[in-house]
Amino acid sequence: MKIIWDKGHGGSDPGAVANGLQEKQLTHKIVEYAMSYLEENYTGFEQRATRAGDQTLTLSQRSDMANAWSADVFVSVHINAGKGTGFEIYVHPNASPQSIALQNVLHDEILSAMRQFGNVTDRGKKRANYAVLRETKMPAVLTENLFIDSNDAKHLKNEAFLKAVGEAHARGVAKFLGLPQKTKLQPEPKPQQKASDKKLYRVQVGAFSDRKNAERLADELREKGYPATIV
Repeated sequence: MKIIWDKGHGGSDPGAVANGLQEKQLTHKIVEYAMSYLEENYTGFEQRATRAGDQTLTLSQRSDMANAWSADVFVSVHINAGKGTGFEIYVHPNASPQSIALQNVLHDEILSAMRQFGNVTDRGKKRANYAVLRETKMPAVLTENLFIDSNDAKHLKNEAFLKAVGEAHARGVAKFLGLPQKTKLQPEPKPQQKASDKKLYRVQVGAFSDRKNAERLADELREKGYPATIV
């Protein structure tokens, strides 16, 4: 299965900017976390990002890349602006049933991950005639991960939040595609040492000229659970 991750904006187009944050940097981080999580936990797929670093790409270049590669899934990651709050996810108005299914599973995974960090508004599952949704030929969604210019920014400044959101994107795609999970290798148990292999150390407690004294000490040791032999 082939997965295309679209890091919204980039290069000369920073996207939304506010509160010391740039959308292009946040989308880069979220996608990188998503791709790493997939590599670590799943198999049976290939994945690419529309940009590796901070390149400038047109909308048509993004969809053309996905179409030329015959990708099975296209996920475009964005950060919202406009003083609002919350998470929303888009498909095209004429979306296929597969795109709607992808939207449903990603919506639930991402919102659940976000709410581990506090109350996050669910702005819902929406439709819009965005170019990357209109021009791509595979199931495609666009996520808007909170607002950069509102109180949401406190979450977007939290690296643990960005990581959780990226990993939720990955889990959603994996569920949609039915990707098999990697088998976790268990550490090999250390071989147990056989009693016959153990080195024994003997302790001499005392020596007596009178056998009765030796027997008395041996009895005391046996009462305390120690083996005692008179030689």
